Amino acid sequence: MSDRLLRTAVATRDALSLAQKTTGPALDLAVRLWLAQAFWVSGIVKLHDWEQALYLAQYEYPVSWLNPVPAAWIGAGIELLCPPLLVLGLATRLAALPMLALVLVAQFAYRPLDAHLVQAALLAWLVVMGAGPLSLDRRLARGLPDSALPFAKPAARLLEAVTRRGGPAVQVALRLLVAGIAARSGDPAGTIGALLLTLGLGSRLVALVLIGLMPAGAALSWPLLLGVVAVFGPGPLSLDGLIRHTIVRRWPRLAGVTPPLPDDAPHVVVVGGGFGGLAAVRGLAQAPCRVTLIDRRNHHLFQPLLYQVATASLSPADIATPIRSLLRDQANARVLLGRVVGVDSDARAVRLEDGRAVPYDHLVLATGARHGYFGREEWEPVAPGLKKVEDATEIRRRLLLAFEEAENSDAPDQRRAFLTFVVVGGGPTGVELAGAIAELARHGLEGEFRAIDPAEARVLLVQSAPRLLPTFPESLSAEAAASLEALGVTVLTGSAVEAVEEGGVTVSGTRIAARTVFWAAGVVASPAARWLGVAGDRAGRVPVGPDLSVPGLPEVFALGDTALSHGWDGQPVPGLAPAAKQGGAHVARVIRARLEGRPAPAPFRYRHAGSLATIGRKAAVADFGRVRLTGAAAWWLWGMVHILFLSGMRNRLGVAVEWFWAYLTLRQGTRLITGPADRAPKPAPVAPPAPALERAS
Repeated sequence: MSDRLLRTAVATRDALSLAQKTTGPALDLAVRLWLAQAFWVSGIVKLHDWEQALYLAQYEYPVSWLNPVPAAWIGAGIELLCPPLLVLGLATRLAALPMLALVLVAQFAYRPLDAHLVQAALLAWLVVMGAGPLSLDRRLARGLPDSALPFAKPAARLLEAVTRRGGPAVQVALRLLVAGIAARSGDPAGTIGALLLTLGLGSRLVALVLIGLMPAGAALSWPLLLGVVAVFGPGPLSLDGLIRHTIVRRWPRLAGVTPPLPDDAPHVVVVGGGFGGLAAVRGLAQAPCRVTLIDRRNHHLFQPLLYQVATASLSPADIATPIRSLLRDQANARVLLGRVVGVDSDARAVRLEDGRAVPYDHLVLATGARHGYFGREEWEPVAPGLKKVEDATEIRRRLLLAFEEAENSDAPDQRRAFLTFVVVGGGPTGVELAGAIAELARHGLEGEFRAIDPAEARVLLVQSAPRLLPTFPESLSAEAAASLEALGVTVLTGSAVEAVEEGGVTVSGTRIAARTVFWAAGVVASPAARWLGVAGDRAGRVPVGPDLSVPGLPEVFALGDTALSHGWDGQPVPGLAPAAKQGGAHVARVIRARLEGRPAPAPFRYRHAGSLATIGRKAAVADFGRVRLTGAAAWWLWGMVHILFLSGMRNRLGVAVEWFWAYLTLRQGTRLITGPADRAPKPAPVAPPAPALERAS
């Protein structure tokens, strides 16, 4: 097989695998939801008219070996108790088995229908294969076999054996059922499709074609059944399976089993475990290279929700995931915990703080940005920014301590200063932070203090530009300002911060007594430009070319907040998470093309999906170009998008439950003051000088 044909075959295999990984979980969930609603509705109808249910059990579909009354109770019980388990994906096989029995009774003792057969086939699929990734069964499968529950390990082994041995048979049954129904249609396309499905030849394509030929009014069960064949394939007992087995024996690479890489395989080093760095590493999963990801922290942080940690709505574990767990299944990826302090581009090595040097053949810098103070770095101890978990917990500490110290104070002026919060910067972070502080003061702390009323707290949002959210349309900026003011936030636009001190701030010549100030006004890129010896822009970003490589250093790439790219139709690419992810994926494609000797992909082009910002519990703004949303609709959309972008099912479920609880109860559950109990962090203790004898040794 020629290299070009082999690459095409590998790309086809990867595309099919990707399709199954992306659509398979959603299809499995759709099958479970459809089956659950069909049975649940039937059970509710029987419960509503029990006399009719008894009549049907006695005359319409009697079971010869069962009394009508127990039969009716058993049928209704199955229809009411099993569907919720199916929806949750909890004990899915156990729930699907009695539902399958009920359908078979209806098919053979009542009225034979294709609809019953389709339901039976889908339920048999769930009984044999189990629920997909979007289920509690999959979440529990890792630890349950080794738990203290009796017979847990033998039961797990039994279920694995059922899937391994019964899977091919149930896939054949699904194909034959679809083939039989298609053949009875009398349509030539249906007849040809039935023949191909019976043989298991081109099964995925045939199933997709049959879905496209379905009439508009067809029942949902039919495309779901065809979807299972199209997504999960015909199984090994098919001509497709035989052909695949023969080809893989001849060309093992097509099996997807990557042989161990030699020590001299090309080495790609990625610095930074944020959105862009992870996207680059994952994009190189099947590339013939070794990948090393270096980060000074062991976790990937979902920064868009960091302000919720700072305002006691979420805990750090809700929005952070260990990097090693994210890359557990990527065999060619290694994770190093370390702080990069420089790059030797001549020797092609990354220098770490502990003196180690990590050589590279290709280098990807995705080091992000930190908060910038426009040359007034002395303000940072008084007005902390928000870029990492430590920043969020420090802001939370200062925020909650302010209320505690106001409660302890007897001086009215001092109490007002403690209850005055200033947020500097009117971008998305500043807007969301100010709104969250106002909600915490008015709702989250209600009734918990005796000497003060937290609702009397003043929250000021200072913005030097003429309006909030300058990157949003003007109408949405006005809507955001109005929503903040409705929460009690004082919005000061066109106002410059001239001084920040321990006791307050000076804004456009006016002194504001405030003991708590937070910074959300600007960012500065990491020192990557200095590492490479290139001239950065005003924010310190590294200028990059159309392929995101650094001019003069074609083996070095920069992306995300680290890079200055004009890949947004000639405009600078914004420092957003989607832009970093797109940049990481593009760099991976460029490197992979070089390693495999293929032409380089087209220049990087950022595709802007839209901008979102939330203000309060039912207010947000969303800009999608021609479509703009405000209020509750934008708020729901903002919540769903952020939950989906989180890493890991645990984080998604945890954040969803936490938000739901806080929304209904108006209570934040993570109001913990950690660290020193005074306003400013205590300086690190200075070790006493060692005795002369010890110094000499």
